[in-house]
Amino acid sequence: MTGAPWGAMARLTARRAVHAVPVLLVVTFGVFAVAAASPFDPVKAYAGTAALGADQETLDRLRENLGVDRPFTARWWDWLTSALGGDLGRSTVMRQPVTEVIGERLAWSALLCAVAFAVAVLLGTVLGVLAARRPGSLLDRAVTSLAYCLEAAPVFWIALLAVWLFALELDVLPAGGLTDTGSERVTFGQVTHHLILPAGVLAVSQLPWFTLYVRQGVGDALAEDPVRGARARGLSERTVLLGHALRCGLLPVLTLIGSRVPELITGALLVESVFSWPGIAAATVEAATAVDFPLLAALTTLATVAVLAGNLLADLLYGLVDPRVKLNEM
Repeated sequence: MTGAPWGAMARLTARRAVHAVPVLLVVTFGVFAVAAASPFDPVKAYAGTAALGADQETLDRLRENLGVDRPFTARWWDWLTSALGGDLGRSTVMRQPVTEVIGERLAWSALLCAVAFAVAVLLGTVLGVLAARRPGSLLDRAVTSLAYCLEAAPVFWIALLAVWLFALELDVLPAGGLTDTGSERVTFGQVTHHLILPAGVLAVSQLPWFTLYVRQGVGDALAEDPVRGARARGLSERTVLLGHALRCGLLPVLTLIGSRVPELITGALLVESVFSWPGIAAATVEAATAVDFPLLAALTTLATVAVLAGNLLADLLYGLVDPRVKLNEM
C-alpha cells in the first residue's frame, strides 16, 4: 500500500479513538445539561393526557420513580457508568430499552444514508468531471447553476416537492413508508421501491458540494504541468482525464466526505420525517420533546461517533490516494 502502510493507519485510528473519549464525555454531559434546562416536563410527557387530571402528589411520585427529580449530573453519571457496561437504560417515551429502540431503527437509517451518500458521490463526480472538461461551456454553466440552486434549497422543501411531483402528480413512486399499505411482510422489492424517493431526495441535497468540488479540483488539475505533459506525450484525452486529472481532482472530495456527515445526518432526520421512513428520526423527535434522557444521550452519542468516524475515514482515504500525506503526522 503506497504512502499509507497498515501500521500507520492503525496508529492513526488508535489515536483518534483515544481523542474521541473526552469528546463523547463532553457531548453526553451537554445533552443531560441541556435537557435539564428544557421547558418540557418529562413527567407530563410520560403520563400523557393522564397528567392533566393528576394531583401534584401523584406527579411528584412519578417524578421520583422516573428519577428525574435528581440533579442532572447524578443522572448523567448513572447513565454513563451503565452505558460502559452495555446498558443504555430504558426509554421513558418508547417504554422499552434504548438498545431495542436504536436496534429496530438504526439499520433503516443506515441504509437510507449509505444509498444517498453513494449516489451523491458518484453522480457528483460524473457531473463535476463533465463540467470541468470544457470550462465556460453550456454544460458547465448548466451544471454549476443547478448545483448552486440545489445548494440553497432546504432539504425538506426538496422532499415536499418530490412527494408532490412523483407521488401525487405522476403517481410513479410511493409517498412514504417502508412497504405497501396492507402488506404483512417486508420484501426487498417493496423496500427498494419505497427507498427510491427518500434516498434520491437526500442524495440531491448532498449533490451540489461534490459536484462543485470535483469540478474545481479537476479543472485545476487539467491546467497543471503534469497533465499538459501527458497530453504532449500523445496520451488520449480519456487517459489524461481519468488517469491524471481525476485522481488529483478527487483529493479535495475526500476531505469533504468527513465534513458532510453532520449535514447528512441532519438531512436524513428531515427526510425520514417527511417520508415516514422507519429510522431514528421519529425516535429523536419524541426523545427531544419528552426529554427522554437515556434515549437522547444514546442518539447524540451515536451521531457524534458517526461524525468522528467520517472524519477518520476521510483522512485514511486521503492517505491512500496521496502518497505525500503522512498519516503519522495527522
